[in-house]
This record gives sequence, structure tokens and C-alpha cells, in this order.
Amino acid sequence: MRCRFTIFAATLCLCGPAAAETALSDTVALAVSDHVLPAVSAFEQGAGRLDDTARAGCGAGPDRLRAAFHATVDDWTRMSHLRFGPTEDEDRAFAIAFWPDSRGKTPKALAGLLSGDAALLEDADAFRQVSIAARGLYALEFLLFDEPTMTTGSAAARCLLVRAIARDVAANAVAIAGAWRGGYAADLTEPGEGRRYRSDTEAAQELFKALSTGLQFTADARLGRPLGGFDRPRPNRAELYRSGRSLRQVWLSLEATRDLALILAAGAPDLADRLDQAYAHALRQVDALADPSLAGVADPQGRLRIEALQQLVNDIRDLVTTELGPILGVAAGFNSLDGD
Repeated sequence: MRCRFTIFAATLCLCGPAAAETALSDTVALAVSDHVLPAVSAFEQGAGRLDDTARAGCGAGPDRLRAAFHATVDDWTRMSHLRFGPTEDEDRAFAIAFWPDSRGKTPKALAGLLSGDAALLEDADAFRQVSIAARGLYALEFLLFDEPTMTTGSAAARCLLVRAIARDVAANAVAIAGAWRGGYAADLTEPGEGRRYRSDTEAAQELFKALSTGLQFTADARLGRPLGGFDRPRPNRAELYRSGRSLRQVWLSLEATRDLALILAAGAPDLADRLDQAYAHALRQVDALADPSLAGVADPQGRLRIEALQQLVNDIRDLVTTELGPILGVAAGFNSLDGD
């Protein structure tokens, strides 16, 4: 089963006259101009640099490819909570970041491509039809950091596959950014009858949902998956642990959702200050962990510290749900993450 953001109670509900439409319009416009568009543009540029690096040739050495990989994943993570609209169209988010991979499909899919017809890897249209498990940044991590995958097939085939994945990621990044600039931003900032969003409240709902669900994904997946159960921690389920990025993913996602939260709370300075402090506390805990791959889940003391961080993230989400929602005039329905 794919792990997909699933929203039960299909919409967010209006909660009275807590926020005026004019105030919401300013808030939504600021969120789009100062948060969304810069994030998608940065990812578009970063993915383009990754594509350029891969095109330059695998013979340039793995260090350059790895550096470009890390920079592009940074850019993706900063916008990964924006799982609506252009990011979700044509399953682009999954084509960029297929994770969690609870059934271990990625290495198998990559092995199949590495032993198959090389012409498939050189045809961009054909490559878009391959298993989604073999596309995107998480598949690229295997090719650059996983020892078994790094020796599967020939060096030439691996190089072609690296190029194919980088090209595919860049194409999706261009499509996402182009769709935002080409009309989706206006859909959010200029709602009305017959438009995708009929009111500023509906537009604010979308951004609020992205914030709340982004926090939930960090708590339940980025931290919850490696924590596993007390008697059975799962460090090898941590996000991008092969490249030592697991903790950085948490840090980046918190920084990104913090930016959005403070924009949405700008009309309530006291709440904005408390949100800022809550995020600062969580980020200090991230810095104190010094555990890049979250391997500490297997150690009792390390586990306690990671559980404490998870609780801090959940506390932020509770503050968002119980206080920011009413100020915006919206409230979250029951959110769940589909998958284990």
C-alpha cells in the first residue's frame, strides 16, 4: 500500500467569524508569495543543477553527484509539506520521493532496470512509465550510497540510470513550478465562484491542512517509523538513513513548517510568539541529538531523546490545531497517514 497523505473528513470546517475574509486574503497572499513560490522555485533550480551534474558524466566522481543530491533533497524537503495541487498532479510527489517504501520495492525495481534494456533509460517518456519505486530522489540515494546497489549491473548502466532519474526529477520540478506560476497561485490568492477555491477560507484551509499534515508526517513517519516498538526499534526504517540524512530531514521539515505557521499566525502575535518558541525548542532538541541516521532508537537513552522530540512535534501540531485553526476560522478534520 502506498503511504499517502489521506484526509478523512474530506474538508476542513468553518468555525465562525474568527477571521475576516479580508485578513485571510492577505494571509494567503503572503503565504503564496513568501513561502510557496520561493520553495518551489528553489527546488526547480536545485533539481536542474542535479540534472546538469548527472549529465556532466558519472566519471566526474561520486562526490559531486552526492553533493548535488544532498542539495536537491534539502530543497525538496523544504517544500515537501505542500502536498496539494501541482505537487500531487500526475503523482509528481511520489515520483520525486517514494517513501516510506514499506515493501522494499526500490532496490528490486532498480536491479530490474540495471539488467534491462539500456534504451529505456535514455528515453525520458518511456522512463516515466517505469515503477515509481525506481524514480526520484530516494531511488537515487540507493545508487549513490547503498553498497549492493552501487555494484549491481555495469558501471555504464548505473550511470545511465543516475542520469535518467536526475532528468526525471528535474522535469517534475519544472512542471510543479510552472503550474504554480501558470495559474495555481492565482487559484489560491484570487478565489471565487467557478474557481478551484471559492473563498479565502477555502484557500486558507488548504494551507492549514498542509501545515498540520506536514507536522504529522514528521512525527509519525520521520520519527515514528524508526522508533518502531520499544522492544523492536527499526533504525533501518529511518528516512534516507543510507546517506545520513534522517535527522536533517526532521530539522528541514520543522524549519519549513515553522515558516508557514508564522505566516498563518501573523494576525495573532501572541500565538505566533508561542509557535516560534515551540519550534525553537524542538529544533534545539534536534541539534542536541547529534544522531544523523537516528540509529539511537536502538539505545534506551537515545530512544528516550527521540521520543521526546516526537512529543515536541506533536505538541506543535496540537497548538496549530487547537489555536491557529480557530483564529483562521478553520479546524482540521481527522488526519491520518495511509501506510505503516
